Amino acid sequence: MAGNSFGKLFTLTTYGESHGPALGGVIDGCPSGIELDLDAIQQELDRRKPGQSAIVTQRKEPDVVKFHSGIFEGKTTGTSIGFVIENTNQKSHDYTHIKDSYRPSHADYVYDKKYGFRDYRGGGRSSARETACRVVAGAIAKQMLKGIEFYAYVSGVGILKLDKPHTELDLTQIESNIVRCPDAAMAATMETYIKEVRGKGDTVGGIVTCVIKNVPIGLGEPVFDKLHADLGKAMLSINAVKGFEYGSGFEGCTMLGSQHNDAFNTDGTTKTNFSGGVQGGISNGMDIYFNVAFKPVATLIQEYETIDKEGKVVVMHGKGRHDPCVVPRAVPIVEAMAALVLADFYLRNKMYS
Repeated sequence: MAGNSFGKLFTLTTYGESHGPALGGVIDGCPSGIELDLDAIQQELDRRKPGQSAIVTQRKEPDVVKFHSGIFEGKTTGTSIGFVIENTNQKSHDYTHIKDSYRPSHADYVYDKKYGFRDYRGGGRSSARETACRVVAGAIAKQMLKGIEFYAYVSGVGILKLDKPHTELDLTQIESNIVRCPDAAMAATMETYIKEVRGKGDTVGGIVTCVIKNVPIGLGEPVFDKLHADLGKAMLSINAVKGFEYGSGFEGCTMLGSQHNDAFNTDGTTKTNFSGGVQGGISNGMDIYFNVAFKPVATLIQEYETIDKEGKVVVMHGKGRHDPCVVPRAVPIVEAMAALVLADFYLRNKMYS
């Protein structure tokens, strides 16, 4: 299997499966001398870990990260940073019923056809558990990018949508509820809806919005490595993501150019920000903001028809511990991938200085 590495200068390579002994990764390209807050890195993992609330999977994993290299006396050494996150609460028997069958809209079928073999325990390498490694690397990238602030939050669950722009929200309230929506009333409504969906053995999708503040002008490498293009790739690499839009996104298609153009202030900032902080593939110093669409989780805890390895129609009933809605736990993953992209472009900019 190829495709396990991300980035050009600041790179992350991950390994591990959902029900294997451990997950882990190697970070290359991190400059030396960066003082790391290891507790802050663990806190980021705690935001993503399973079992943290009543509306997520109840798999109990401490997700404690252990660093094996690249850090000495609390600072990066400039060498590769190796780390591991042990799996401690696997229940592989929960997946024996899908050993010879495929879950609809899941990676089961294509993995089996591509590799001729698959780890059916929790999806193996296709499991979203792999994203724990991304959160570790993203937490380190955040600490490298001092002054740049990342705020991801849940702005939609199913048909429920938070219509307020990020400029009208108190982003310090994201962690004040288990949905991670910075609007208390909408968060309560979303929580109730997710619980209702879970009670029916069903799942629901949603939207995570991300805002990046204090981004310097000049990040991005046209023409093929535009900043928003790499952000899009990063987000679309996350499990269950079906869409990405930045700035005005698809709504911008309904506007006239005279409405959509971001007029300049005399200091180079803009009066509006339909561009989403990126122009010509390069950051312009305004807030970068984008939406990431997540589909409903494929594994249903109810009966459904599918096919087995012989192509016969079979009836399955989902088992195991699964998220009824992934977006609350996806918030730190979206932030992490955004941080990895900006860290990579930050180092590329250093080549010109």
